[in-house]
Amino acid sequence: MLGHALLLVLFFAIVARALYTLYCLALNYYQARKIGVPLVILPIDPGNTLWMSIDTLIIPFFKRIPFGSGNFTRYNWRGWEIQDRFRAHLQLGDAFVFVTPGKNWVQVCNAETLADIFQRREEFVRPTEMLEMLNVFGPNLGTTEGQQWQRHRKVTAAYFNERNNDLVWSESICQATGMLEYWSSKSSIRSVADDTRTLSLHVMSSAGFGKSYPYQGADEPSGTEDSTSYKDSLKLILDNCIPLVVLGPKNLSKWWLPKRWKRIYQATVTFRNYMTRLYEEEKQAMLHAKPRSNNLMTSLVRASQEMAQAAAADADAGQEKGAVSRHEQGGLTENEIYGNIFVFNFAGHDTTAHTLAFGIVLLATRPDVQDWITEELHYVLGDRDPELWSYNAVFPSLKRCLAVLYETIRLYTPVSIVKCTNTHPQPLRIGDKTIVIPANTMIIPSYSAMHTHPRYWGSDSLTWQPSRWITSTSSPLTNMSATSNPDKNPLESESFIPPPKHASPFIAWSAGARSCPGRKFSQVEFVAVMAGLFGAWKVKPVPEPGEDDAMARSRIQRLVERESGMVLLLQMLHPEKAVLAWERR
Repeated sequence: MLGHALLLVLFFAIVARALYTLYCLALNYYQARKIGVPLVILPIDPGNTLWMSIDTLIIPFFKRIPFGSGNFTRYNWRGWEIQDRFRAHLQLGDAFVFVTPGKNWVQVCNAETLADIFQRREEFVRPTEMLEMLNVFGPNLGTTEGQQWQRHRKVTAAYFNERNNDLVWSESICQATGMLEYWSSKSSIRSVADDTRTLSLHVMSSAGFGKSYPYQGADEPSGTEDSTSYKDSLKLILDNCIPLVVLGPKNLSKWWLPKRWKRIYQATVTFRNYMTRLYEEEKQAMLHAKPRSNNLMTSLVRASQEMAQAAAADADAGQEKGAVSRHEQGGLTENEIYGNIFVFNFAGHDTTAHTLAFGIVLLATRPDVQDWITEELHYVLGDRDPELWSYNAVFPSLKRCLAVLYETIRLYTPVSIVKCTNTHPQPLRIGDKTIVIPANTMIIPSYSAMHTHPRYWGSDSLTWQPSRWITSTSSPLTNMSATSNPDKNPLESESFIPPPKHASPFIAWSAGARSCPGRKFSQVEFVAVMAGLFGAWKVKPVPEPGEDDAMARSRIQRLVERESGMVLLLQMLHPEKAVLAWERR
């Protein structure tokens, strides 16, 4: 009898949940109809944490069954936009709404409209609840709004300067040289993604903590215990952010949970201990007025201490009646420093690592583009030793290498942007029509559609073509050689075409006041790695039995296009299938 009662309770609970879901869906549908744009009905909210953890496992099953090609399998999973590109907007218009039981999600593909959204940061805010996974170690620049965000921005801005970019440049060249030595010592490699992650992590360690480590490939012995604990713990945390958000770090240590999840908890402890040790070192260095390197930890600790002291002095002097608290106007707390250290490791490490992996594999499919950037490297660098490659003199001249970065993240943008209307409805102009977005509605800048729509990028918008970012007064835009004028090297008349500052169709680093503060950091790192790899070497796919080089390149290109998707960020899902070989020129 008890068993039957439990089954009955379970049955009614499922029915009640289903009815509640339908009720919420109906309410949201009623709200969405008022907007006046096309609607797409989805049964599950894309922001549902549980669904995010299993969506890519479930959707392939539904695609195999009859009638499995509807809106659910087309749109209701992470990374759908990478496969769909601009097609949904071409079919439905510049704006349409995903109607779900959770929230309504307005998808926008219009440069002028998005420029308006980015400028109106008080009306269109970031849904901080969706970014909770980045609060693992404390509040940070990515998860705060209003005055708190301004305080975080003011403190962290001290770190992003040309002096630090010089450090990033030197460390990136050093790491790229080590990675090339490792790769060129082998007949083939299948660890591109792991190896670029190591490189990026080492650059971040140097720039973030002032700790420099020699490069080590995927199958080489681990380095010092210090570097191993830092790298392994951060990798484990970044790979498992979803269970961290669902259960919280402390709950992952429960005895009844899988051992794998307990290792995630231990990783958070290890990483926090690593940060704490460095934090205490910085405090002691400040106390004894010791000179320190220009790294992220130093900048955050010193800027926070100075701002806290200034805020305390203002409060003691009574300069402002009813002034905000010291916490609100002063420096960052210890936990906030840890939070920002983590978010910059996340944003400055994983995003660049995946972009480097995409870029290198795509270059392997395009020997003509490799020749194109090598021509620039020979012209700018000559035979100089890498130690003599000055950041101020060299980086601005490597326009083609920068174009490879821009074109790579145009097609493979590592992270999306999310906005919402918060508690008030907001008017929004899309083309020649003004609509009103209800309160608590998600706004999604359709980055994948924006970056590939033929309206902005032409008929070859889906083609990886770095030369689209270069213009020349002496040769056509698409010219990939430098032979048209024997008296003057055409490289001298080439210019990089930056995205327009207003109403740009390129939003890889976001825009407006909340654009990515580490944009120049990532550009410097990527260009330095290109310089370190492709000056005297070239890379190509290793053909499988029965393939020639052209067939191997086509296979790898299909691999990138079809087997890239969202995990936490956009990445190649099976990079080990891209087996490459390096050859000296």
